[in-house]
Amino acid sequence: MTQDSARHHPQARAVDVVVIGAGHAGLAMSQHLSQRSVKHVVLERGEIANSWRHERWDSLRLLTPNWQSRLPGYAYAGGDPDGFMTMPEVVGFIEGYAKAIAAPVKTGTTVASVTADDDGYRVMTDRGDWLCRCVVIASGAHSVAAVPSVGAMLPASVRQLTAKEYRNPGQLDDRRALVVGASATGLQLADEIQRSGRPVTLVVGEHIRMPRVYRGRDIQRWLDAVGILDERYDEVEDINRARNIPSPQLVGTPERATLDLNALTACGVDMVGRLVGANGSKLQFSGSLRNHCAMADLKLGRLLERIDEWIEQNGHRSDKSSEEVSAPERYAATRVEESPRLGIDLIREKIGTVIWATGFRPDYQWLQLPVLDRKGRLRHEGGVVDAPGLYALGLNFMRRRKSSFIHGTEDDVCDLGAHLVTYLRQQKVRRVAW
Repeated sequence: MTQDSARHHPQARAVDVVVIGAGHAGLAMSQHLSQRSVKHVVLERGEIANSWRHERWDSLRLLTPNWQSRLPGYAYAGGDPDGFMTMPEVVGFIEGYAKAIAAPVKTGTTVASVTADDDGYRVMTDRGDWLCRCVVIASGAHSVAAVPSVGAMLPASVRQLTAKEYRNPGQLDDRRALVVGASATGLQLADEIQRSGRPVTLVVGEHIRMPRVYRGRDIQRWLDAVGILDERYDEVEDINRARNIPSPQLVGTPERATLDLNALTACGVDMVGRLVGANGSKLQFSGSLRNHCAMADLKLGRLLERIDEWIEQNGHRSDKSSEEVSAPERYAATRVEESPRLGIDLIREKIGTVIWATGFRPDYQWLQLPVLDRKGRLRHEGGVVDAPGLYALGLNFMRRRKSSFIHGTEDDVCDLGAHLVTYLRQQKVRRVAW
């Protein structure tokens, strides 16, 4: 945005780039821009690492081990590389990064709208406006809980919580809880609530079964070594399908425990199939539970075979460890009742709370540009949005399978940052030519 443009809007401040969101992704882009002397600002509605501070449950730890916690020019430096950060530790890590790179963050600044303005964009906030040539959307993929429409049909006597609202079992009464969703979040909440002495029924749809440790190494070691996490968006057959695959059933604990449906069954959690409808207090479930579990078991077997083949081809020590790996393992099939229930009456079975662990979606209500599809999703090609000078970061499988992980940000920022800087230079050349 030129200084002449700024003079047309005397109350607005001008920079080259506005980054929206001061989480790990927005800060990583800030570091990239600072290294290249690009004038920018990072706008954050709350505090640095706001969602990690205020939108997670109390006992949550990262699903990735500490050695994977790294950002451009910054990495975990503690004494427990194979451990898993608690949420306060994640906040401290991201805050430390912001200080280390001296990021130009404006906290407590809520973006009201982004609109086209001359040769760039106008970003309106509750603390004044900004004019810029580029905008980087780093506001996260988990802004709004995706609650199915059947939630509106449930009786008022049953409390409903989303995974963003749940903090600990103390929020619940002593009646049975129904947890909807069996990916990483749903499994952890079901396990925690069941262990608190409250009975739990888990609603299970499509899921990705995965061990915490395989052949003596954390599963993330193998996913990293084999190259699975580096698979690109333009290398998969169906990127839309890949972006909507559930998160793997992983939990980060000091014991490096595996949490799967068999573990939950062993501690007393009841299971039903995918939720398909509601009629007052009566819920209906599909008969696909056995099929979903069989498919998850099959995919797990294929993943382990791929890892075994990689070890066979590359040698036991090619994962950069000095220790020999253990022998191949296979896991017992998921145990499912012969005839899972197809219905539940919430009142009759004394279910006091329904917890929606059914995923999230970004919130783009403030984005006043024609860049959303009919489902409200951002149209982009690997983070390059369908508008000049507009970029996104931190979305699931945005450029690589690891894009939504903290450690996946560096490669994405490198790619998109280079594209952004080139765009700014081309704009400057065009203005000089005029």
